[in-house]
Amino acid sequence: MKIQRNIYLSLGSNLGNKIEWLQKAIDLIAEEIGNIIKIAPIYKTKSNGFEGEDFLNTCLEVSTYLPPESLLKKLLEIEKTLGRVRVSDRYENRTIDLDILFFEDEIIFSEQLKVPHSKMLERKFVLVPLNDIASSFIHPITKTNISNCLKNCTDNLHIEKINLTLKRPIPIIEKYNYIAIEGNIGSGKTSLAKLMGDEFNGKLILERFADNPFLPKFYEDQERYALPLEMSFLADRYQQLSDDLAQFDLFKNLIISDYYIFKSLIFAQITLQKEEYALYRKMFDIMYKEITKPDLYIYLHQNTEKLLENIKKRGREYEQNIEVSYLEKIHNGYSQFIKTEQNLNTLIIDVSELDFVNNPDDYTTVLKRIKNFS
Repeated sequence: MKIQRNIYLSLGSNLGNKIEWLQKAIDLIAEEIGNIIKIAPIYKTKSNGFEGEDFLNTCLEVSTYLPPESLLKKLLEIEKTLGRVRVSDRYENRTIDLDILFFEDEIIFSEQLKVPHSKMLERKFVLVPLNDIASSFIHPITKTNISNCLKNCTDNLHIEKINLTLKRPIPIIEKYNYIAIEGNIGSGKTSLAKLMGDEFNGKLILERFADNPFLPKFYEDQERYALPLEMSFLADRYQQLSDDLAQFDLFKNLIISDYYIFKSLIFAQITLQKEEYALYRKMFDIMYKEITKPDLYIYLHQNTEKLLENIKKRGREYEQNIEVSYLEKIHNGYSQFIKTEQNLNTLIIDVSELDFVNNPDDYTTVLKRIKNFS
């Protein structure tokens, strides 16, 4: 499990649309670094140490998994993305300035990074907004809380609070309690569920297909084993979802599953004969009424060629002879379900050109789609 750390950042801008630069920086920090917990009010000050436009400044509390060196690298990349060019250590106009004030209570002295920030105690434009969101935080070197640090600050620079606010991006764990991830065979739904479970310390509900004794037999003789396979899957999915969703975990507020029970009906439509399906549908309708619906239903769309490649790569012997027509029937079943099911909050993500398992940037792209979905 990844370890989350709470950090404090200082943000400033004195070029162009300063509010817009600050908001863009906040949005990128939420995407690239971690969840924004608090945003301080915005304060205006004169440029200090050089002739330039007035600055707008604020501070953030952020929860991140990144170690200090990676955090610094990401902040510099965000500055560069937003047009900041660091040409020297002298004071200068800038679209955005991002500084690490605290990394929890760690003291870091390296060539690249000094934390706590070496000059923060001399700057009211840092201490005033920081005091708004972290007045009781103890400076790990002075052993004094921020409120007293501000009282002891001798900076005479005039600082003025302005009547504008910045929008806090709502993190996934605050938007959703239960996310179901679906997709065709080999689309990566289980891999994504595991990655997100690790990312957000979520409770995982993973399909127990490996324990189903009918699955290998089904791929050998579909007509004979279709009904017992689908009935056993339905019973197991119903029991698993009912049990796991009924148990509230005090330490895991987000539940992520790699299936939704409706997939039972989709596969049954493909594999069962007409009379068998009619019987199956009666059982399904009774169970479906009792199952908790996910706050977000994610469907991973993967092209058939990539599905076959992934199936071959993961090497399950009983899957190696799956036909293209079977995968296309499953895809059509999901498409029809998504079109007709009006009571689900559905997000479709095309992952055909993404490798979110092995490429962190692709994984970030998927998370960005989920975070920005409303």
